[in-house]
Amino acid sequence: MGSPTEQPSLLPITHATLAADARLLAAARDIGARHGFDYTDDAATAALLREHRKAVSGAGNSAPGWLGALAIVAAVCWPLAAAALPTLADRPPAVRFGPAAFLVLLAVWLWVLVWRRWKRELLHPLLTGYREVIGAATACGAPVTQVPDWLVGRSESGTGKGVAPIPSYEFTGERGDADTYTYTPAGGTGDADTSAPTTPDIPIPLKTAAVSQYEARAEEGGWHDEAGWILLIAGGIGIGWGYTQQAPVGYLAGALVPLAIVTWLAGSRQGNEKRALREEALAYVRALAAAQAAGARVPELSPQLRKLYAEECEERKE
Repeated sequence: MGSPTEQPSLLPITHATLAADARLLAAARDIGARHGFDYTDDAATAALLREHRKAVSGAGNSAPGWLGALAIVAAVCWPLAAAALPTLADRPPAVRFGPAAFLVLLAVWLWVLVWRRWKRELLHPLLTGYREVIGAATACGAPVTQVPDWLVGRSESGTGKGVAPIPSYEFTGERGDADTYTYTPAGGTGDADTSAPTTPDIPIPLKTAAVSQYEARAEEGGWHDEAGWILLIAGGIGIGWGYTQQAPVGYLAGALVPLAIVTWLAGSRQGNEKRALREEALAYVRALAAAQAAGARVPELSPQLRKLYAEECEERKE
């Protein structure tokens, strides 16, 4: 359950960004009119994304999915159990392995149901419309702060376009097919707002050197613990071999033990530095979210900051 001090979420595109370009604002209103939703309303859009994120996540983690996993486990265990039961040991293969095959087919059917429900939630018309708005913003060169993986049907921190990618748009020519939508600048409609944007003058948080360092070092590390244990085990094996074989040269491997400790200390120091940089980067992303919620146009997040924001969203998820 949300608290009154809950941090605002970062939307991919906001009214301030849409209003900065008359073509983009007109396109967003056109898309909203076709889908029956006002994508220029940031509060309504944020609520829409929260609601459908839960629906998409719930579809992927539903009871049929868990039952399918249990069916696969049972299918793997059944042949072992059948071989251990005297009453089944001499029966025909169809009798011994038939239930396992049935369980596999049952699991596949259940997972197909899960997939169809997940894809149906992902392709909800209102989400499809919002992906169109993001595509229009990209075609217009407007900053898209971040696109959640779940919105395009991609696994967390995954690669590729996903199951429901952002469509490609053009703003030259006429309206084309659904996959390559084209828009012409609005100018002849009476209700299109083609005036200069009147967004409030809200300061954008500056990216500090610590945030830039985090982006550069986000993928560093992760090997010190493993390397330390390998060195420690190798040193212990060398010492043990030297002792059992009465070979003094084996004791030279003892030098690997302090080297393992040095490796662990280096990893600990690097981890502390990365944690401090991560906090700085997280504070920057939260400040961007607050500025965006106040109506500011915030820049696009780097891949490292998008991953960090996705991790924070997972931690805050109920």
